[in-house]
Amino acid sequence: MKRILNTLFVTQQEMYLKKEGDTVVAKLGNEIKLQLPLITLSNIMCFGNIRMSPALMGHCAEMGVGISFLTENGRFLARVQGAISGNVLLRRAQYKLADNSIRRTEVVKNIVAGKIANSRTVIQRFLRDHGEKVNEKKLNMVIRDLKKNIELTQKAKDVETLRGIEGISAKIYFDVFDDLIISQKKTFAFKDRSRRPPLDKVNALLSFTYTLLYSDIHSAVETVGLDPQVGFLHTDRPGRMSLALDLMEEFRSFLADRLVLSLINLKVVKPNQFKSLDNGAVLMNEAARKNVILAYQKRKQDVITHPFLNKKMHLGLSFHTQALLMARFVRGDMDGYPPFIWR
Repeated sequence: MKRILNTLFVTQQEMYLKKEGDTVVAKLGNEIKLQLPLITLSNIMCFGNIRMSPALMGHCAEMGVGISFLTENGRFLARVQGAISGNVLLRRAQYKLADNSIRRTEVVKNIVAGKIANSRTVIQRFLRDHGEKVNEKKLNMVIRDLKKNIELTQKAKDVETLRGIEGISAKIYFDVFDDLIISQKKTFAFKDRSRRPPLDKVNALLSFTYTLLYSDIHSAVETVGLDPQVGFLHTDRPGRMSLALDLMEEFRSFLADRLVLSLINLKVVKPNQFKSLDNGAVLMNEAARKNVILAYQKRKQDVITHPFLNKKMHLGLSFHTQALLMARFVRGDMDGYPPFIWR
C-alpha cells in the first residue's frame, strides 16, 4: 500500500543541509534546527540560498528522495535525482501513444474536460456557499459557458483544438476569479493571470502554490515509471516536464486555486507579507511562504473519496493514484484515462 510521505520545505536563508546516518540535518550557523529520518521524506524543496552536502545529495538519490532548488519566491531552478528507474516497456508504450495523433487526442480530451469540470465546480461551490455576496447571474453564466466547453472537448478532432478550448475556458474562469475574493478586496484585487513575473499578490500566491503542486505531481509520475517529459496536452520542450504538467491541470483549480482563495478570504495571508519591485513584480515574504506551505501540507492530509476508484484516501495520495491510472492506460490495461473530477 502506498504511504503518503512528507516534503521538507527549507525556506530559511543560509540554511545548510547535511547527511548524518540515515537522517537529514538542517543547520543554521552552528545550531541544529531540524533532524529527520530520510525514510519519512519523498522530497526536499530548497527556496533561495540553501546549501547541501554532496553526501546528502547522493544518499537522497539512492533512497529516491527528490531534491528541488527554487528561487526564494518559488521559481523552479533545478532538480536532483538518481539513476532513472522507469519501466522501459511502459515508457516505450508512452512514446508510441504520444506519437499517435488519434490516441493522443482522446487522452487530451479527458484531461481538458477534467480541468474545466473542476474549475466549474469551484465556482458552483462558491456560489452555493456565498451566493448572497456575489453577482449570482454573472457566475451562473460562466458556469453555463464552462459546461458548453466541456461538451466541445468531446467533439474536438485534434489536440490543437483542445488547447484552444482549454485556453478559452481558463480565460472565462479567471475573468471571474476576482469575484471569488470576498475578503481583503482592495489589497488582493485580481485582474488577470500573470506569471513571469506575477504582477499582483493573488498571482504571486497562485504561482507559488502551483510550484508546490508541480513538484508533487512530478514525483508521482516518476515513481510509477512514466517519463515526466513526454506528455500529451503540453508540447515537448527540452527541460519541460510535459506529462507532469498534464496531470497537474486536473488539480489546479480543485486544490491550488481553492487554497489561495481560502488563504485570502480567511485572512491567513496579509497585505504586509508582500513587496513590489521596480519591474512591477510582486513577491511574498518568508511569513507568507510559510503560511502557504503549512496550508498546502495540511490540505494534502484531507481525506477524500477518489471519484473514479470510489475509495477513501488522503488528498496527497491522489497525485500518485492519477499517475498510476495513467500508467495503466498507457500499458493498455484500461480503455481510457479517467481524470480526477471533483464531485
